[in-house]
Amino acid sequence: MSDAPVFSGFIEEFGLWTDEQREAAKKIAAMAESGELKTFRVSVPDAQSKLRSKTLLPGAFKSALRDGVEFTSAYFSFDSAEGIAFNPFSKEGGLGLDVMHGFSNAILVPDPLTFRVLPWAPTVGWVLCDIYLRDGTPVPFDARYQLKSAISRLKNLGFELVTGLEVEFYITRVTDQNLGEQHMGGLGVPPAPPSVEALWRGFSYMSEDQQDKISEITDILAENCLALGLPLRTMEDEMGPGQLEFTFDVQDPLEAADSMVLFRSMVKQVMARMGLHATFMTKPIFSSFVASGWHLHQSLSAPGVRNAFVAAPDSEEVLSPTGLSYVAGLLEHAVEASVFTNPTVNGYRRRKPNSLAPDRSTWGYDNRAAMVRVQGRPRHMSGHIENRIGEPTANPYLYIASQILSGCDGLERKLHPGPMESNPYEATHRPKLPTNLMEATEALDKSEFFRSAMGDNFINWLVAMKKCEINRFLSAEPYWEQNPDVVTQWEHHEYFTRY
Repeated sequence: MSDAPVFSGFIEEFGLWTDEQREAAKKIAAMAESGELKTFRVSVPDAQSKLRSKTLLPGAFKSALRDGVEFTSAYFSFDSAEGIAFNPFSKEGGLGLDVMHGFSNAILVPDPLTFRVLPWAPTVGWVLCDIYLRDGTPVPFDARYQLKSAISRLKNLGFELVTGLEVEFYITRVTDQNLGEQHMGGLGVPPAPPSVEALWRGFSYMSEDQQDKISEITDILAENCLALGLPLRTMEDEMGPGQLEFTFDVQDPLEAADSMVLFRSMVKQVMARMGLHATFMTKPIFSSFVASGWHLHQSLSAPGVRNAFVAAPDSEEVLSPTGLSYVAGLLEHAVEASVFTNPTVNGYRRRKPNSLAPDRSTWGYDNRAAMVRVQGRPRHMSGHIENRIGEPTANPYLYIASQILSGCDGLERKLHPGPMESNPYEATHRPKLPTNLMEATEALDKSEFFRSAMGDNFINWLVAMKKCEINRFLSAEPYWEQNPDVVTQWEHHEYFTRY
């Protein structure tokens, strides 16, 4: 007999699940055995936060709950249009890791706590995964891993982030899918988007009549949100034609990020089944469409402290010292965090003065021009902050991780944000945010802070990924600066369908 150890599987061998995950996995395995679900999708978000997935039959899914799933690491080399940003056949696969050359496989490990039955496809089970190397270590480029690391840093300071999502997006009606040979595209050349028309008129901001006209759409989306367990709070008709805003109740940061990728995926899939097209692209090419944003609501809790941002009853400040230091960290690192909060060329269409989107690293009380808007009554339990900097396409794991890491730095160094701005657009003494992805990528590349917090390998990889996207843009649109406010055809092809 061999004395070699016998393991029950990859997941147990490397201790990748908590007791709570193990218990959840037992229930999911029973569903796989019962036959009530026909297929299972195992999904992982890529750098662009699009879900990459495999569909498994029940037997294969049961095996995945023990050994994970063999999954190509190729998507770590693809930019936003499947352009190959790294030579996978060079030493270390171009990624700085010997084990990732040649588009080698890694292991997807389902997180049973994310499991859902898809309400629009009721025989399909769905689960998010973490991705590991064969030795059981996380792939350092995995955004979910980066968020978990940031959460651990904050917990070491005695705090947990409480965060809520406020997301804007567009719904349009498809008039032509554009599926001819001339529309197909290729690697690094996105396929032609569908031809669409507005689904309803715009510029009737929060009109009740308009809300009633669109209720068929919003009701369907609400039903699917609730069936998925997403903590939907409100829905409203926004400014542009077919523009909606959904807000969600607070969650812990990992749950919130998971909710965001599932929400975006649900919206696009459900709308497609209705002959509609949903896009989270910030500023579609249509001249009447105004830019969409993603605002991230934040506060901190601590053992025995429900809201650590609440100032003392006798304080004249709108936030506690903890809240002030956290805000100061967000302001301190906003410029170099821009690739995380606004990762596309198109996302910088929002950054204009007097646009309800920030153009400088500022803060203010209930001021929609500020980057960080303090909300709620001062010294009241509802007090929190809203960072208005983000675009709806942002990778939620990296967006939230950048907030946590920046806030941690503010807490660790006991920074103060300085006085609030009454007119943030005139606060020329405050740092100006990058006005395009090129500036943002350069700022991240030079960031000693994020290199220290997230690792040189990760930052080098993400910067190279963005440079590949940028080079394709500049090659296609060499004169874009002559009309910097005009959305280009390149952006339309690159982002309208992918996001």
